[in-house]
Amino acid sequence: MNTNRQWLLSKRPFGEVGIDNFEYTETPIPQPGENQVLVRNLLLSFDPTQRGWMEDRESYLPPVKLGEPMRAGSVGQVKLSNHPDFSEGDLVQTTGGWQDFVVASPDIGPMGLSKVPDGIQPEMMMSVLGVTGLTAYWGLLDLGDPQPGETVLVSGAAGATGSIAGQIAKIKGCRVVGIAGGAEKCSWLVEELGFDEAIDYKNEDVGRRIGETCPKRVDVYFDNVGGTILEAALNHLNLKSRVVLCGGISGYNATEPVPGPANLMNLVVMRARMEGFIVLDYMDRAGIAIQDLLGWIKEGKLQFQVDVQEGFENIPETLNRLFSGKNKGKQLLKIDDPS
Repeated sequence: MNTNRQWLLSKRPFGEVGIDNFEYTETPIPQPGENQVLVRNLLLSFDPTQRGWMEDRESYLPPVKLGEPMRAGSVGQVKLSNHPDFSEGDLVQTTGGWQDFVVASPDIGPMGLSKVPDGIQPEMMMSVLGVTGLTAYWGLLDLGDPQPGETVLVSGAAGATGSIAGQIAKIKGCRVVGIAGGAEKCSWLVEELGFDEAIDYKNEDVGRRIGETCPKRVDVYFDNVGGTILEAALNHLNLKSRVVLCGGISGYNATEPVPGPANLMNLVVMRARMEGFIVLDYMDRAGIAIQDLLGWIKEGKLQFQVDVQEGFENIPETLNRLFSGKNKGKQLLKIDDPS
């Protein structure tokens, strides 16, 4: 390849993200400086948080600037190295963005630069052993603190993070109920992942079904969606329960501020705790989580699923799969295979 294909953020979204929010361009391939490497992206990660990065507002990371490649995690291959710890041909993980090539180093970007361990599939590093798995692990175990015999409720349970969080709760001896959209996803949760019950928010009364499937009420609620489902869950909290705020995908495309739950006093009545978190705060302990996650995979206790689209031209459309509910498991896109 003689050029660097890129998808740039050209217009900030209002409501749903569309192809008109991005501009395709081709630029010269960048060259690495001292202690830097040139990485060719092979596999891109798609996450609901990318919608927030497109907004011009303060957040845990700066917004993507107009005219810059859209930010995204990636696995790629080192094509040229000026860093003593990396060699040409190494498979690495970084924040490569929506482009073919990126200059990277361990101290550039929110994810830095790290090697993909030998014997680990790149898809695993972008899902169950990557930010997705770490989010589920630390959010559930550190903030949720599930105890054997407790009831754990997970929204967005068929998604990349929710499906892992629910399985970890089962590993810890909990009764687990997942909320997902559609009969197929709900069956997958129960029949393949081992959830005790599943609630189909598209076809069932969520509030009523939480009461039916959680007869002893909810001890830990792992929330990925916010909105009316969060409000329904707050109506069924147990004494000293914990609500883990991981995301709020139901409101990411809203054109008006989404009203907050009207029943926050339930937290007071039940002496419950509700806390948000960002996985970047746990990256210094990533090795602990990866060791446990990999062990559970090898023992057959933890399953993961990836949805891999293909084609550089399909990158913008792939992001929207997250918000239309088309993906099951972690959403990825393959640009190319390693050379």
